[in-house]
Parts: sequence; C-alpha cells; structure tokens
Amino acid sequence: MRHGMNHRKLSRSPSHRKALLRNLMNSLVRSERIETTVAKAKELRPLADRLITLGKRDTLHARRRVFALLSDKKSTEKIFAGLAGRFVDRAGGYTRIVRTGYRAGDGAEMAILEYLPTEEKMAGARKAKKKKTAGGKEKKAPAKGKAAKATDAKKGSAGQKARKPEGEKAPRKRAGQQGKPGKTEKG
Repeated sequence: MRHGMNHRKLSRSPSHRKALLRNLMNSLVRSERIETTVAKAKELRPLADRLITLGKRDTLHARRRVFALLSDKKSTEKIFAGLAGRFVDRAGGYTRIVRTGYRAGDGAEMAILEYLPTEEKMAGARKAKKKKTAGGKEKKAPAKGKAAKATDAKKGSAGQKARKPEGEKAPRKRAGQQGKPGKTEKG
C-alpha cells in the first residue's frame, strides 16, 4: 500500500527535516541559487514556489505565513520587496532545477535550484535574433571593416557581381546529380 508517501523523508526525523528545509529556503531566498542534492531540491521546490505565491499577495496574513516558514526577517522582506515583484505576470513555476552531476564524496546526484530570471531580460534576448523581411527571408546586416573590403574586392572595383560572358552556357547536370536530368541551370 502507498499510504503516507506524500513527501521524501530524506533519512531525517521530522524536526530535523523541517529545520533542513527552512535553512535551504533561507539560503535560496538570500542567494537566489543553491546547489544541493536532487532529492532535497525536489522536496524544496514546492515550498520555494509557495513563498513567491504568498509574496505576490502582499497582505499581513501572507507576511506572517512567510515568516512562519522562514523565521528570518531579512529573507521575508526580500520575498515581498524583490522576488515576488519579479513574477507578477507569471502564474507558477518560479524555480528551475538543473542537474549538475555527481558529488565526489558519496556519488549523490547534485542539482542547482534557482529562481528564474526576470521576464524582461528573456524578452530582450529574443528580440536580438535576426529580423525577417516580408518575404520570410532573413535580412543580413551590412558588413563592416575588413570583411566589407574583402567582399567589395571579390565583386570588382565597381561593386557589381562578376558576370559570365554571354556566349557561355552552364554545364548540363547528369542523371545522378540533384535536379531534373537534362535541364540546364541558368547562371
């Protein structure tokens, strides 16, 4: 039967487990990023998300509940002053777990638990991608410096592409090559 399997016990007594999770929560709020074992990170994640949810409410009752979880005034203030404001438009999922490998001493699987960065920074990174023109093709920025001089030299002194003399035709493609056999390419 699976009765009473609602959380990881982490090989600790209830009071020790509560103190451990409280210390991990305080460390996470202070530094916004901690490295711990995967099991502890998975156990801490719902508590860390709950802190942000309470911080977004910003009521006296929410402040008292956060303080009851953390038992630290500075961490409680940081939740309401900074961290909760970062996730105003987000409905949940404020943390990320990234597995980092195995600990050298005992081989335990380690992970980094961190609060996500602000949405503004992520939106700025998306805008930095190449812009597309109306035809759907990507537009390249004009070359600068030595690269521009090299491309101008390839094109010729007038800056135009070199053309083939009018009498020459492009070679025919064979049946094994790409394209339809017997057709010629236009240059």
